[in-house]
Formats: sequence, C-alpha cells, structure tokens
Amino acid sequence: MRIQKLPVGESDFKTIIDNKFYYIDKTLFIKEIIDESCNVILLPRPRRFGKTLNLSMLRYFFEKTEKSNGYLFKDLAICRLGEEYMNQQGAYPVIFLTLKDVKEKTWDTTYRGIKDLIQNEFLRHKYLKNWTGLEKEEKEYFNKITSLEGSEKDYENSLKTLSLFLERYHNKKVIILLDEYDTPIQSGYLENFYEHVISFMRNFLSGGFKDNTSLEKGVLTGILRVSKESIFSGMNNLGVFTLLSHKFADKFGFTEKEVLELLKAFNLEHLLEDVRRWYNGYNFRGVTIYNPWSIVSYASTPEDGLQPYWGNTANSAIIHELMTRGGVELREELEKLIKGEVLAGKEIEENTIFSDIKDNDDLVWSFLLLSGYLTCEKTVYSEDTANFLCDLKVPNKEICSIYKGIIKKWFGARIETKKREIMLNALLKGDIKLFDRLLKELVASVFSYHDFTKEPEKVYQAFIIGLFVWLENEYEIKSDREAGYGKADVILIPRDKKNIGFVIEFKAMYEDDDETPESAVKSALTQIEERKYDLELISRGIKKIKKLAIVFQGKKVWVKENNKKL
Repeated sequence: MRIQKLPVGESDFKTIIDNKFYYIDKTLFIKEIIDESCNVILLPRPRRFGKTLNLSMLRYFFEKTEKSNGYLFKDLAICRLGEEYMNQQGAYPVIFLTLKDVKEKTWDTTYRGIKDLIQNEFLRHKYLKNWTGLEKEEKEYFNKITSLEGSEKDYENSLKTLSLFLERYHNKKVIILLDEYDTPIQSGYLENFYEHVISFMRNFLSGGFKDNTSLEKGVLTGILRVSKESIFSGMNNLGVFTLLSHKFADKFGFTEKEVLELLKAFNLEHLLEDVRRWYNGYNFRGVTIYNPWSIVSYASTPEDGLQPYWGNTANSAIIHELMTRGGVELREELEKLIKGEVLAGKEIEENTIFSDIKDNDDLVWSFLLLSGYLTCEKTVYSEDTANFLCDLKVPNKEICSIYKGIIKKWFGARIETKKREIMLNALLKGDIKLFDRLLKELVASVFSYHDFTKEPEKVYQAFIIGLFVWLENEYEIKSDREAGYGKADVILIPRDKKNIGFVIEFKAMYEDDDETPESAVKSALTQIEERKYDLELISRGIKKIKKLAIVFQGKKVWVKENNKKL
C-alpha cells in the first residue's frame, strides 16, 4: 500500500521533506561538498538528473535563517555523521540562483530574465537595504538592482557585490550556489546571440567565483563545462567533476540499489527487468546510474506503461542540429548505435566550445556523452591527447527512441511524407516494381554524388535502414545479422506472422566494373540462397518471404526479387 507520494517535477528539498514525499537520501552529497578541498566546484550532469534538487538541499543545509531548517535533515544520512558536519547546518549566508528556465530567443529577453533572478535574490536579502553598515553608494547600488535600473556592469558584478554585503552583515563568508549556469549559453548558441551571453557570463562568473574574498564555497551545476574564450579563465580554485570523474559519481541520478528500494516501496519490484531495459545503462565511472526523472515518472503512473519520459521533455535542438547536419560517416555510426553496437575509442573533450562543435563532427560524441544521450562502457585516459578515450553506446531503450526520432526528422526534411508512405506500403504489399520505381526517384532527389566517394554500400544500407525506422511498429529490423551461414545486410521480421518477411542484400557496382546490373542482381540473390539468409524468418514461423537484391551504382539503383525473371 502506498504511503507516500512521488515528487514528480518537484525540485525544492524543503517542499519534498515537509510534504513527506518519497525521498532518496542524497544528503551525503553535503559531506562530499564540505570535504572537497577546492572552494569552487563545477558539477556538469545531464538534464533532469537531480541537479536543482541537490543544490536546493545545499541551500537549506548551509543557509543561516531566523527559523532553523535543521529538522529537514533529521534521520537522514548527513545527520547520522554527527556534529563534525551538522555544526555547519545553518551557519552561512547563501546566494542561490537557478538559470534552468532562462531559455529565450534573444539576448534582450535573456538578459531581462537574468536580471529578474538577480533582483529576486537581492530582495530575498532585503534586510540589507536598511542596514546601517552599508554606505550611501552601496544602498544606491542595492536599489538600482532591485528596481531593475542597474547597468549591465552592475549586474555582472552582482554576485561579488552581494556576497561582500552578506559577509559584512553576518561576519561570515558566503556560499554561492548557481544552478544550470549554461542554460542561457546554449540558447545563445542556438539563437545566434552567443557572443553577448558569453561576454556577460564570463564577467558574472569571474566576479562571483574568481578572487572573491567573501566566498567560502561555490557550487555550480550545468550540463557542460563551457570553455569558449576561457569562461573559467584563471580560476585556480576550480574543481570540475564530470560524469567521467570518480568523485560525486553516485550523487546525481539513482543507483541500482536506490531504484530497487523505490520499486519495492511502491510494489513494483517485479518490473525491475523492464525498468532496466528502458531506463538503465548509464555508467558514471563504474557506478550504474538511472535517470531519476524517468524512474519517478514511471513509478508514479505505472499503469501508463514504460515510455520515453526523459525524451519527451528534452530540448534536443542542439542534438538534432548536430546529427542531422552530419555527413555519411556520422549517420553510419548513428545506425551502429541504434543496433546496440559500441563505438570504440572515441576521444572525449570535457571542455565544450560551441563554435568548435559546429565545425568538428568528432566533438559530437563529447556533447552526446556529457548530455546523457550516450554512456561510456570503458574509459581510458590518453596522455597523448590529454583527454579520455571512451567506448560509447546507447544506454537504454528510452534513448534509442530519441535517436530513431532524429533519423525520422532527417528523412522527413528530405522526403515528402506521402511519397515515403506510398513507397513503404508498396514494399509491404509485395509490389516490388512500384517500390523500385519510387526508390529510384527518391535516391535521385536526396543524394549527391559526393555521398558515394567512400564505402557507398554503407551509404545505401544506412539510408534504407533509416527509411525502415517508420516500420518499427510492424517489423523488427535487423542489419548485418548472423543468418544461416553468413551475415545478411537487412532482415525485416514481421511482428504479425501473417505478413511478409524480407531478406535484403546490397551490391555495389563501380564505373570500371565489367559487371552489369543483371549479373550483380543475380550474384546478390544467389548469395541469399546459398547462405540461407532466410533461416531466421523460417524459424520464426514466417511463411511469406521476399528475397530482394538492391544493386546500385552512384545514384542509379535497381531492386529485384528472387521469384521474378531477371
């Protein structure tokens, strides 16, 4: 019987504890923050992995308030550590800002959103306004900030200035918590005001965290470490702990043990294997981590079934841009990932430079890993490159669905929906002549000759499999699959055994070949027969089977089946 509610969408620690929501105890995160020798800590993690909740927890732990918040931590792990840590509860003035909702289309609206947040934080400490310890000019500065009349320079200096005021008032150095600092930077990249936002954030962060004598400790979260024009330049006190770091590895997201405890609490432990298949797979330096948003969303309404909860909330505009603008090789590697294969030895750059991502396809893998769209099976540090080399794969079914959506978007931008539907329907009905004709038209309109300069067979295979993504509800799609006595290029296995199953073999022809389309088709079909690629379909009880050869030479393509006269 359920005795607690799950905190779906709730990221305020006090609200969760006061309302007795189910809470997975992450309070040892406080201990790690206190113990860390760096006094500025940057913790990049994927979206919706509990960053805002963890910083909210830090705020309620450290902040000095009129009414103590110590009761919030009663019976939690940090409290059991005793006075060594609990004597720091309620001991510091705190500045807390979250930029997670500053997702605007222009610099003007972004700047206004940041000013509003700074104004609200100053007003949270409005007792300073009438304090006799502030000089006249300082009170005027305070009034300019709270009335939104300050200059851009005033707001750039606001973290440093507010911390100075708080230190003098409380006679105690300040803790600054800045959540999702890079959200407006990503918007700037997408909406073409990157230089404006970078210039502001560089000065804003430098003032608050570099050479700030009023700072006790600073904690920043985000998705990426942004290094454009040295945004963290000269911060010798900065410790960066990404998902490739051992420290803090289990403090964001849910561990396997925590997920099992949650499922048991809500009588869902019998669904653990399904939950693993859909949401498991993240490896944070040896610690298996689940996406907390997906787990909580599913457990709150299990009757709705397993769904891509994280994907449905994603602002994946950058991911779509990077993947859809990529070349043939990038699409081939995307296909491998969707098939469950591992991309070995990819160099990961932990410092993100957005302008470089736009020009360098190799940096796509760094962005996808650090943003939560891939996981790292194996991590090795390379002294030659001073970066990590990672074996990358898609972590789970939920993320795989996102990639399939990207493929659909890529094709949708190039192929008329009606033509695609007619072509695929022709295939499923066994009208291979119509499928052949429409595929010829499609190839002629979509491809250019430079697409075939390297390994053209893979180009066609990736293209055809991309088309077949639209059939995933009716067919299981397998490629380069062990079948019979070899590997079939593509096998379509109908989920309804009454429908047609397909075995497809590709054959490339080149300008200087003596081979004709007819002989190439015959060779491909003979290979299907001799190597018995249809055995898997037969073993599945599929009665109707089409064996197809797809032969191509540049932008020319021929499709034939084995029971037609060649």
